[in-house]
Amino acid sequence: MELLQLKYFQTTARLQHMTQAARHLHISQPALSKTIASLEAELGVKLFERTNKSIRLNEHGIHFLSKVDIALQALEDGKRELQDLVESPSEYITLDVRVSSHLLPGLLAEYRKSKPDTQFHLLQHALPSEHAFDFDLCLSDGAVPPPGCHSVALLREKIVVALPSEHPLARRDRISLEELKEERFISLPPGKSLRETTDAFCRLTGFTPRIQFESDDPATVRGLIRAGQGLAFLPAITWGGSTGPDVVTIPLKEGYCERSISLHWPKGRYLTQAAASFRDCTIRYFSELFEAYPKA
Repeated sequence: MELLQLKYFQTTARLQHMTQAARHLHISQPALSKTIASLEAELGVKLFERTNKSIRLNEHGIHFLSKVDIALQALEDGKRELQDLVESPSEYITLDVRVSSHLLPGLLAEYRKSKPDTQFHLLQHALPSEHAFDFDLCLSDGAVPPPGCHSVALLREKIVVALPSEHPLARRDRISLEELKEERFISLPPGKSLRETTDAFCRLTGFTPRIQFESDDPATVRGLIRAGQGLAFLPAITWGGSTGPDVVTIPLKEGYCERSISLHWPKGRYLTQAAASFRDCTIRYFSELFEAYPKA
């Protein structure tokens, strides 16, 4: 049994699609099929149920995958621990950023004041399933943490409504969700955690928001609001700091309209000294940020 066979099996088992697995591994599909068949022959059992168009793990495959995951993770942890013991001129951190991109430049700049040689691989604008096993640390909405992780809460922030400064509601101190039933909205695409959260708030009030535009780019959302094309729900701290003179943000009357941001790192996996150091810096950075916005 070879290490490469196990890695190929693990990828195929996770994707449960031979063509996608071959593409991900940068090998041909026939070569992957031959490797999996050789592994099954050595084990003496089939690991997948096959049809003309798809494959899926069978009972034996599910059991074997759990053991392969443990074995390959142990080897990876051993490699990472050895690298940690060797003095290196640089450090490398993979950071999965699912929220708070607006705060990322400041956070990274703060960390690199004391660790200027640190290299970062940033994972952004991708579905969580595409890189669920590849990060050292992950910033995400606290309501939807990645599975199998340790977590620490970083920040709770209010959700506000952003609207053009000429809008009839723009001079209000607070706005209720009820008053927004007939408005048109600019929103993140479906599947984004903030979109799911704000859609749920609206459903609690008895309406579905009328989405005029969908965009996950903060500059585009602000530009559309400024142009009078709709309103938007924004987090008060992580999005609301730079709306500009033509856009105002107003708190919502409903006290439950808020979200949390958390930091995560995989359980049962070695956390490098660099990742642990950045984790601690991130916790301090968000703590100081929260102090700067006590009413958010």
